[in-house]
Parts: sequence; C-alpha cells; structure tokens
Amino acid sequence: MEFSGRLGRTSPEVGDEGYWFRIQNESDIHSRGVRIPQNTYRAVVEIYVSFHGDDEFWYSNPPDSYLKVANDDEAQHVNPSDSYANMNKVTMGRGHGAYREVLVMIDGNLVGSVVPFPVIFTGGINPLFWEPVVSIGAFDLPSYDAELTPYLGLLLDGKVHSFSLRVADGISFWLVDANLHLWLDAGSEEVLAGIAFSSPEFSLERELKFAGLDGKFQIEAERETKICGWVSSTAGNFTTSVSQKLKFKNSIKFYNNGTRKLVKQKVKDKIEVRIESGTGHRILHTKTKRTYPLKITTETLPGGNNTYSMIARVKNSVKEKKTVGGAKSTLQNSQKSSGWMSVKDHEVLSGGASTEQNYSYEDGLECYSRVVEAENGTLLKDAARILCATSS
Repeated sequence: MEFSGRLGRTSPEVGDEGYWFRIQNESDIHSRGVRIPQNTYRAVVEIYVSFHGDDEFWYSNPPDSYLKVANDDEAQHVNPSDSYANMNKVTMGRGHGAYREVLVMIDGNLVGSVVPFPVIFTGGINPLFWEPVVSIGAFDLPSYDAELTPYLGLLLDGKVHSFSLRVADGISFWLVDANLHLWLDAGSEEVLAGIAFSSPEFSLERELKFAGLDGKFQIEAERETKICGWVSSTAGNFTTSVSQKLKFKNSIKFYNNGTRKLVKQKVKDKIEVRIESGTGHRILHTKTKRTYPLKITTETLPGGNNTYSMIARVKNSVKEKKTVGGAKSTLQNSQKSSGWMSVKDHEVLSGGASTEQNYSYEDGLECYSRVVEAENGTLLKDAARILCATSS
C-alpha cells in the first residue's frame, strides 16, 4: 500500500499560492516534522522547484566580486533617463555565482540533492522566442525523486523526524515543494530496518578572472553518494543500494565591456538503484542518466530615442537514458532559438525570433519523434512520426 503526503506548511495562504516553502537565501532552511509509520518498507521524496527574482537565471549569475566592480563602474556613467545603461545596471543585480543545488536533509543530515533543469519561463531571455512554442518545462515543471529507503533504519523508531529543504548558494527567491511517498506493509504493524553503509563525497572549485566589465568565471562541482540499507517485512528481507554521481560545470564570459555574454552549462546526473533479496537474488535494478546542456549568448547595443537592442541565442536540452531491469528507454528534448528585440523601459517595441524544437522517445516497444519550428509568432512546421511499430 502506498501513502503520499506533502512536506510543506499547511497554512491556507501558502497553499493557495501553489507552493509550500519560499527560500530567500543560502542559509534559509525550511523543515517539517514527520512521524514515519513503523510498517513502511519503502520511501521516496519527490521534489519540485522553481526559481525567480534575482535567481530566475541563476545559471548566468556572475560572482558578487564582479557585481561590485560592475555596479561601481555603471554608477559613474548611468543617466537616470538612459534605458540602455539602466538595463545593464539592473541585470548586474543578479549575482552570487552560478552554482545552485537543492538539498534534502533529514535531522540535519544530507540524504538527497538535485541540480534542477534550467527551465526558462515564457518571458525569459527574449519573450519572442516563446510564441507559440514555449520553453522546455515552462508549463510542466519537472520533479525529481530521491530514494530514501536505505534511511528507514533511522526513521522507523516512532519518533518525529525533521525533513528539510534548502538551496545551496541560493538568493531570493526559490519556491520549493515536496511530496513524501511511503509504501506500507499491510501485513504488519512494524518492520525492521537498518543502514549498512554510507559514503558521501563532494568537491567544488571556482575560478574567476576579470578586468573591468570583461571576465571569465568557471565553476565545477561533483557529488558522489553511496548508501545501502535493509528492510525486513512480510514480503521478505530486502537490501536497497542507491548510488548517485552528479557533475556540474558552468562557464560565464563577458566581452566588449560587458555588453556581450556567453553562458555554458552542463549537468550530468547518474542514479543507480539495486534491490536484492536476503539470499542475494536481484529483485530490481534501475539506472538513470540525465544530461542538461545549456548555451546562451546575448549582446546588448544602444539604440536611438532612449532604446536598446538585444541579440540572443539559446540552446537548451535534456537527454535521458533509463534502464529498468531489461527494459531500456531514451528521451531527448532540445530547443534552439535566436532573435533580437528593441526595448524601452522594459517594454519590447519590436523584434524577430525563431525557435526550433526536436523531441524523440524510444523504449523498445514504441518510438516517437516530433519537430516544431516557429518564426515571428507563426508556426511553420509541426511534424510528428512513429519511427518504429508498436509491439502487440
């Protein structure tokens, strides 16, 4: 029997907003006390996140040391009525570097983490990109599962345990949700569980070099976790092993006195779950590999009559390979956008943009692909096809 519950606060004013926790900075931790039923034999926490304000484009945020120099330089040259100069100054408000990771903790101990897919909302970068094709995930934010079954040895004591969420290096603001999914042993009021071993490793390296408004900033992070635990229920004795290897790399470059910007990011996440019986027989083996490559280039140019123009290109995609037992599936979803816009006081006066999206899925039983192309708000192509016959 599966039971699901929300981890967030239950006040009506918060629930009505569609989220449970609002995270303002890296030290902002939100928690919920939960008493886990003692007949639980599996547990998974499902995480939702969205990023806004100064962290809406967190993957393109330079470090604070660059912001200070940039804002001091801008302050000496900004005319209050100069839309182009003020646009650059507002953009410079987004900082604290480009590394973000959502952390899940139980009683203060890290039990799961995720670097979220860089969803670009429909007003992001250039709003003309997203008419009528929306950016990946904008209308259906992805969720992320963290397997907690190996930790049941710490949770099945009948006591209340603190489940917490925070965003490493985060600034204002993030909205986070979480659902706790529990599988209950209907044939018993209590199961036994224990942790066999745990070996977390984490590294983070930052490099920065800049002169004036030009510079280069790189961040590389790697997290590797292995955890193993056993559960004894009426269905038998099972050992669950979970391993995760996360690699994060981000590079930001500014050129031409800060008016040209190049952002490159790549996230690789590999998660493997093994469930074996007490006799060593493999019950389940799953592998999931996800890759999120992102590339953004922007250039801002001053225009006449207190306007400025921005030229932008975006490449964003998600690639996933999954193996469950002997079944395999692959998914690829990519977008490529380019265009320009003329802006005055944050209002788009004119512009042009095109977006191409390629989607494909294959699982051994069926295959599906779809290609969509749009330009200047008009759909030029929408072609879907089944690449292989579905098995009966």
